[in-house]
Amino acid sequence: MSLFEDLNRFLENRLDEFLRNNPHLELQALEEQLREQEEDTLRLIIDLQTQEKNLQNEILGIAQDIQLWHGRVEKARANGRQDLAQAAQEREANLLHQGNQIWGKMEGVKQRLAQTKELQRQIQTRRAEVKAKAKEVAATHANSKSQSPPQTSGWNHNYQRNISSGNDPLEEQFTNWETEAELERMKRNMGR
Repeated sequence: MSLFEDLNRFLENRLDEFLRNNPHLELQALEEQLREQEEDTLRLIIDLQTQEKNLQNEILGIAQDIQLWHGRVEKARANGRQDLAQAAQEREANLLHQGNQIWGKMEGVKQRLAQTKELQRQIQTRRAEVKAKAKEVAATHANSKSQSPPQTSGWNHNYQRNISSGNDPLEEQFTNWETEAELERMKRNMGR
């Protein structure tokens, strides 16, 4: 297991080093991560809003049941049926208790919804900051490329000499040029 941990740690370190050396890529990765977090919070907001709406509907249903049973309590008392009035009153009390519990759940959902909306706002703000920074880094990177002297363009090219074949076109061009220049010099010296 430690071999995998070591390999994982090594790869993470190399990735961190690569991203530090390429800040525009690090910013792109961060922006992508923030975009995913924003999508997750939007899904959570929709889920919480659905929960809130369902709880509100449940509370409205319970409120209608409470009105029904309250009316039955009054009706039973008015007709001298204390036994039915007592049972209806107990049912009304149970419904009130149930309604209070659901009301508490709904308040908890409302709080979570408010917190999630605030988190979404913070993520959007952070994402906008990262986007602006990415544009700034890209502009700086493009500007530094345009101001680089032409002779440094070789730094961006991968030069590898094929040692086994000995073929290097630039080396051959210089050798031919130097040989021709030497022949011309020798001709001039012989002509004297």
